[in-house]
Amino acid sequence: MTALPRQTRLSGLEPLQITPESNFVNVGERTNVTGSAQFRKLITEARYDEAVVVARQQVENGAQVLDVNMDEGLLDSEQAMVTYLNLIAAEPDIARIPVMVDSSKWTVIEAGLKCLQGKGIVNSISMKEGEAEFLRQARLVRRYGAAVVVMAFDEVGQADTIDRKVEICSRAYKLLTERIGFPPEDIIFDPNVFAVATGIEEHNNYAVDFIEATRELKRRFPYSHISGGVSNVSFSFRGNEAVRQAIHTVFLYHAIKAGMDMGIVNAGGLPLYDDLDSELREAVEDVVLNRRDDSTERLLTLAERYKGKKGEKKVEDLAWRDKPVRDRLSHSLVHGIDQWIEEDAEAARAESTRPLDVIEGPLMAGMNVVGDLFGAGKMFLPQVVKSARVMKKAVAYLLPYIEAEKLRTGDAGKSNGKIVMATVKGDVHDIGKNIVGVVLACNNFDVVDLGVMVPAQTILDRAKAENADLIGLSGLITPSLEEMSHVAREMQRQGFTMPLLIGGATTSRAHTALKIDPHYKSPTIWVKDASRAVGVAQSLISIELREPFVAANASDYAEIRERHRNRGDGKRLVSLEKARGQRFNGHWSEYAPPAPLQPGLHVFDDYPLDELVEYIDWTPFFNTWELAGRYPAILTDEIVGTQASELYRDARAMLKQMVAEKWVQAKAVFGLWPANSVGDDVEVRLPGDGEGNGETVRLHFLRQQVDKPVDRPDLCLADFVAPKDSGRQDWIGGFAVTSGIGIEPHVARFEADHDDYNAIMLKALADRFAEALAERMHQRVRKEFWGYAADETLDNEALIDEGYRGIRPAPGYPACPEHSEKGTLFRMLDATRHTTLELTESFAMYPTAAVSGLYFSHPDSQYFVVGRVSKEQVEDYARRKGATLAQAERWLASNLDYDPE
Repeated sequence: MTALPRQTRLSGLEPLQITPESNFVNVGERTNVTGSAQFRKLITEARYDEAVVVARQQVENGAQVLDVNMDEGLLDSEQAMVTYLNLIAAEPDIARIPVMVDSSKWTVIEAGLKCLQGKGIVNSISMKEGEAEFLRQARLVRRYGAAVVVMAFDEVGQADTIDRKVEICSRAYKLLTERIGFPPEDIIFDPNVFAVATGIEEHNNYAVDFIEATRELKRRFPYSHISGGVSNVSFSFRGNEAVRQAIHTVFLYHAIKAGMDMGIVNAGGLPLYDDLDSELREAVEDVVLNRRDDSTERLLTLAERYKGKKGEKKVEDLAWRDKPVRDRLSHSLVHGIDQWIEEDAEAARAESTRPLDVIEGPLMAGMNVVGDLFGAGKMFLPQVVKSARVMKKAVAYLLPYIEAEKLRTGDAGKSNGKIVMATVKGDVHDIGKNIVGVVLACNNFDVVDLGVMVPAQTILDRAKAENADLIGLSGLITPSLEEMSHVAREMQRQGFTMPLLIGGATTSRAHTALKIDPHYKSPTIWVKDASRAVGVAQSLISIELREPFVAANASDYAEIRERHRNRGDGKRLVSLEKARGQRFNGHWSEYAPPAPLQPGLHVFDDYPLDELVEYIDWTPFFNTWELAGRYPAILTDEIVGTQASELYRDARAMLKQMVAEKWVQAKAVFGLWPANSVGDDVEVRLPGDGEGNGETVRLHFLRQQVDKPVDRPDLCLADFVAPKDSGRQDWIGGFAVTSGIGIEPHVARFEADHDDYNAIMLKALADRFAEALAERMHQRVRKEFWGYAADETLDNEALIDEGYRGIRPAPGYPACPEHSEKGTLFRMLDATRHTTLELTESFAMYPTAAVSGLYFSHPDSQYFVVGRVSKEQVEDYARRKGATLAQAERWLASNLDYDPE
């Protein structure tokens, strides 16, 4: 019997044989809810007859394989996949081609495989969860008789360089062929197509990386295939379809020559390579092949010709363009207009003796106007950040000329001073720090921003290297307070004398005076917000102002310390025994806790952003920009209303783009488990292996120790869960959500364009999405999954005002001030695997647009502030957690009623 040659053989009703002589295999992309808004709408509205037409159009347009994806948060994805595949199986003109079952959820893939009547393709598996899971899924793919797409994705992350792409694919090939005997011809590598022309230099070679990795993989593994999502490469030109299609065509032309023999494309939607306008084709090839340093800029300029018209723009009053260049620069800065800034900067340079004179002259004069207006309350933070964007673009244009001048003369120009800023180790939050940096830069300070999670020694070494005048520390979570104290100690030990600035949401004047300032003999100044930063920095730099400013600050701190020593009896603590004796009464003999309708773990892998928009609480968004007021009244506020309205319009425009183009991905996981309280702890019983062998986990809480009247209990979160000895079975929930996945390249794109305004805007909106997702999940838990409030009908304002039954306190917040409980919560939820959220060593969540916490259902459960606690309780807490007293003191630094030193 003659053996068949090693060739990939797929089938629907008809066979598809892929040989070395075969042309490129088109995988139709429009039957994918994540890639086609039209198809998603049809499926979510159950218009399956029309959705089948989309598949038919793909086949008619030349698709040789049909990619079907049903990953949509509002769908029962498994049911939708089964329904759709069964419908197209009944249409011979569609069913004749093989199907690619596409999902990020294995259960959906397996449901789809059971429906296929031929040999299809699984898209995809990867090693992101380790080799064992990779091989388990691969064995099942082989058992179902399908080919498989292998993503270049391992435990570290997605491959972005040639070496990583080849390394991961080679490792996967070895595992598949040697460990489970997977046929090489049924392996399809996807080495990750990423966007080019983003404005970020590191991205310029992404297309070349893919093409060259394809060439090497094809050389190593000639029987296997190379595929990819072609539309990703042109993401930077979304909205300009002509240029996007040209990029796809050029990319495919070169990738196919290198060995790419399969790809997810809009079959029939691409122009011919030779039919492209020659000038456009050359510009696109410069980008795709990374042939010129200025290729992105040149294509951006050319792309304007190919944009579709979207209506006439309103006529602007451009009379200011006729004024002298100095006035034009000032107008651009004050009004945040960057359209002509390079042209005007060049005109000013031509009139100046040195390029540096443009910055020190008209640009700084314009920024001084901005600073004066901001200081006088006539200009608000969002406007200042827009002004900074204009300034940065002007400086970026002038910088090459200034550097050339410095080489000739050695003149570095004037500066108000240099500040090294960082978010301390263990903390990942940076919006506030970035705003402070922008405002200081607007006032001619040199700002060296070291980013987030910066170790103390890195901060100090850089401050020395930069010969900095000031160090600024930022932090949002309470463990950061201890890290700031550590930095202060190190500054003293290593002989630093420069002032130390302290800022961030959890910091305060009192904490700085009591816990940080005593460790450092030089000035340690708390900065309340960005509006104070410039005044503080200028006072510390100024020879005339520094001494009286520092003296006043020292006097203020001394008064705080004296008040702390002489706290009145009205605030004294009761003993832990007495506090426990006046605990909250849950009336457990009469109250029966509700059991969840759907207990256990629930995962939402890609929650639809458009559903979350209506749940956004806008008031904290305005607070981020230091605009005081409650939404929607702030929009008509006599003082900030105009600026708030403009900011809101910009936010809404970006929000629309974020949703339409899916700039971020939202993921959520929550669990509902049987639980009972034991003292100030809650025992939670996690599901086991099906035979009742589940793990019991303890959550540890703190109790108020305030001296209250007998009718007002000293609360602890454990009080809201039925005691173990009550005979009542109770339940508790836990959740973790994020909407920050995928945000980094968009932030980097704005920052590369010197656009702090939109970078900060995007981070602030991602935070709003995370809070909205937490709100929506809690609502669904109450109504659907736990079901104790199935008939709840609250509008968003009532949700924001917490008009519902139950609470969702979060570790690190007043009712549960100890952040390390997040570690237990994350383990219960397996949160990192289900959401990609990770915890830093100080228990900050990353990505930062994230919320986690617990669900309590008792109708009288309430939020409260634990406040100060005694050494007796801290010792008891350490014992309950199996921690040392020093660890507990560090975790509870801002709650201690005593000085551990």
